[in-house]
Amino acid sequence: MANIRHALTLRSRAIAIITTVLGGRALDWALEQDRERYGRHGLVEELAIGTVRQALGLAALISPLLKRPFKKADQDIYALILMGLYQARNMDSPEAVAVSEAVATTEALGKPWARGVVNAVLRAALTTPGEGPFAQSNHPVWLVERLKEAWPDRWLAILEANDRRAPLSLRVDTKQVSRDQYLEQLAKAGIAATLHPLVPSAIILSGATPIRELPGFQEGLVSVQDAAAQLAALLLAPQAGEAVLDACAAPGGKTGHLAQGAPQAFVTAVDRDPARVAQLHDTLTRLGRVQDVRVLTLDLATTILDGSFQRILLDAPCSATGVIRRHPDIKLHRRAEDLVALRHTQARLLERLWQNLAPGGTMLYATCSVLPEENEHQVGDFLGRTKDAIETEISFAIGEQRRHGWQFLPGEADMDGFYYARFLKSS
Repeated sequence: MANIRHALTLRSRAIAIITTVLGGRALDWALEQDRERYGRHGLVEELAIGTVRQALGLAALISPLLKRPFKKADQDIYALILMGLYQARNMDSPEAVAVSEAVATTEALGKPWARGVVNAVLRAALTTPGEGPFAQSNHPVWLVERLKEAWPDRWLAILEANDRRAPLSLRVDTKQVSRDQYLEQLAKAGIAATLHPLVPSAIILSGATPIRELPGFQEGLVSVQDAAAQLAALLLAPQAGEAVLDACAAPGGKTGHLAQGAPQAFVTAVDRDPARVAQLHDTLTRLGRVQDVRVLTLDLATTILDGSFQRILLDAPCSATGVIRRHPDIKLHRRAEDLVALRHTQARLLERLWQNLAPGGTMLYATCSVLPEENEHQVGDFLGRTKDAIETEISFAIGEQRRHGWQFLPGEADMDGFYYARFLKSS
């Protein structure tokens, strides 16, 4: 009996996370709230993350079977049905067991009246073939259409990559330890991993590992950072004695990389959100770089800093359509109309930050988007109106050269979808 109650408690936790995400909050935030209250649990996160990842396709199967939408107060029952269907379709659980556990969970939620509807909808959904765009693509229609237009030969591969779990990617502080040496430390700890083929600081873990159990993590020896994102510091290449600006810097992974890569550079990190600035401080403290970086809370879209910088990194706010595999709630929350405001913000930041760049200086524009309007089109517009901006070549063995800049697509060499363009300010 105690084991049954424990299992129902775990399922109730997962339902609370799913309900929170369906209500509009970020999945990462909901997961963190659960971890802080109860501690991390693999089953809770598998059920919650997996259900959110497949939510659009699951909902397409369920919606035709509901006579009316659930009331706001009963969204947990809707989340329960989604989760039950996910368990039956995507986990090593017999369908009958998944349905039985979902029905039993109505009691744990204090809603025994829902037993019948949960049982009936799940059984019907498991015998009904999925129809409609969501069931087929598991992505919002607007995004599928944009991807078809932008990547006519690769859009299906992008959708498939988005629905796969992303591996855990590490950035090694190679000033302290080589990648090969850290790989040996991982092996001694019983953690399987491989060297990334493109990024000289990156290691890919072969399986799930609690971050705090990584050797040297608390001492700043290693950070969790996607391999494509690690290329920012390499492409910007700050030198000792240079003034470097990391705009939109939180949560601080790239800031730490810049400070570690050129320890005698003068790094300024800026973010407009005080809560995210607190994350930035935490990251720099763990890396032992909090004294090496000036941190400011500012909106650089409306503010020009005093002084000129030799290097500027603009990791611009974007649709995040390149990191859906890590943040599947993007499929639920992002809207096509969001792109208008994002493009405006990106253009404003490019113009404002250009005014902070010294003649002869370098600016790197980056997004975690795969949409051309935020990437090569945005850069083309910027170059067209900025006469002293000269694009400099970027080339890698992986990814694709665009009319402007370089694009990585999700899943290529275990990397997220990422875009880079680099400019030199003529003197």
